[in-house]
Amino acid sequence: MTVSSEQALSILRDPSQFQWYLIPLLLVIIYIYHNEARLKNWSSIFAGLALWGCDWFNEIWNALVFHFTEFAPVWGAPAKTAYLILIGLNIEICMMFSIMGVACTIMLPEDRKLKILGVSNRWFFLVLFTTLAVIVEMILNALGALTWDYPWWSTRFPWLIWIAGYFYFFLVAFWVYDMKTIRAKAITVATILGIDLACLIVFMGVLKWI
Repeated sequence: MTVSSEQALSILRDPSQFQWYLIPLLLVIIYIYHNEARLKNWSSIFAGLALWGCDWFNEIWNALVFHFTEFAPVWGAPAKTAYLILIGLNIEICMMFSIMGVACTIMLPEDRKLKILGVSNRWFFLVLFTTLAVIVEMILNALGALTWDYPWWSTRFPWLIWIAGYFYFFLVAFWVYDMKTIRAKAITVATILGIDLACLIVFMGVLKWI
């Protein structure tokens, strides 16, 4: 087991790590979602929840990698946090991803056919947001806030982080955002979050694997 994994395990779901800054952060999230609801911007709300659900799925399989290897997760979050939910997911990351989908979709042009630099605006922002997210991830790794212990998940192979780490997050968020009906958006998001919840109940609650 790596040193960073041991550090993460030492604070995993430890309530004594609580910090008061979580309260204003929670209020910011509530404000953002309430404001989008007030504006009846349901597409951004569902897109935000879809991206958040995708991150939960990634965090669950990442924790399972650590369980089965007993070496290290693909990424870890052993640094200071107010609460470490899973070995690679702290409460701050969770809160960030809960609003990332809202933030990125409210920037999308209403006209899906509009082109930017000769390409579809959806693909333009998909590539832009994914690339920016990976750059931030690399900075966090350099600072020691996120740890990587496998050579295939590193700055030498950023394409894997690009695809599996963020690309499909934004792809799903944009897909949900552009769905034609609220019903379709709701069913899709409920399915994503339902799968996450089922995995957490089984792997964390019942089997105690993560």
